[in-house]
Amino acid sequence: METINQLMQQSVGVGAGIAFGSMVGFGIRKRSGKTEGLIGGSVLVTSAVAGMVAMSVMMLIKYIGG
Repeated sequence: METINQLMQQSVGVGAGIAFGSMVGFGIRKRSGKTEGLIGGSVLVTSAVAGMVAMSVMMLIKYIGG
């Protein structure tokens, strides 16, 4: 359990950065009328999912890399 907590703490910055960046990008995209590719038509949900996926990938990389 300690390993998971440590990996999460080390990877949270990547997840937050991707979530914030994709929120800005998807927000601009939605304003221009392009809503395809958004989960449920929501910028917030899509950005949160992108952040969680990025954080999970970073955790996996750190776990494998040691």
